[in-house]
Amino acid sequence: MLRGFLVIFLLCTIAILAVFGFRGQTSIQPPLEVFPDMVRQMKVRAQAPLDFFADGRGPRLPVAGTVPIGYEMPKPEATETEAAAVAPWSHPEARFSAGTDYYNTGKMGDHWGTGIPLKVTRELMERGQQRFNITCVMCHGATAAGNGITKQYGLATVVSLQDERLRKMSDGEIFNTVTNGKNTMMAYGPNIIVPDRWAIIAYVRALQRSQNAAIADVPEEHRGELEKK
Repeated sequence: MLRGFLVIFLLCTIAILAVFGFRGQTSIQPPLEVFPDMVRQMKVRAQAPLDFFADGRGPRLPVAGTVPIGYEMPKPEATETEAAAVAPWSHPEARFSAGTDYYNTGKMGDHWGTGIPLKVTRELMERGQQRFNITCVMCHGATAAGNGITKQYGLATVVSLQDERLRKMSDGEIFNTVTNGKNTMMAYGPNIIVPDRWAIIAYVRALQRSQNAAIADVPEEHRGELEKK
């Protein structure tokens, strides 16, 4: 029995030495991995060579004529008058956050600012409605009441933008939330250009006002029509 124990002990020692005894030695051969845990995969890595393509480069040049996500092509051969009328999201200067001013950060000094830093026009509001319906409705709902489709599938942390706290929240803080996300809300800064974020905020303010309007918000010449109803 002692002989059997010694044989088993010797075999176990050899196995341990074979597995762990040569770790750290330099070799040009690929390492033997029992559990690689997906460390090495056949995929494109930034700035890394790849044998799949003839030029050996992993990252590929964009297809000719494509534009980054969130951009729209400017009007071709526009005159100066037409160029001045181009919406900010269609302008070639429209970018993602690229500065430290209120327009790009929502901050005025060390505090959140308020106000829409774009001219609020019908076109801006329609753009905000379009972007809101694409990006926000599934969680916050069409009236921003926090009753989007995701809530029916278990995402119970969505807040209503009609809450008093959010109606009183500064525009700059809302801009920061859209840009960087908060709690379970992802950051939309990489996906939505700056003017579109402000357009969304302008539309959200309109939604908040529409759901919490008083008779004093109606022009005097139209109040009589509502009272009759």
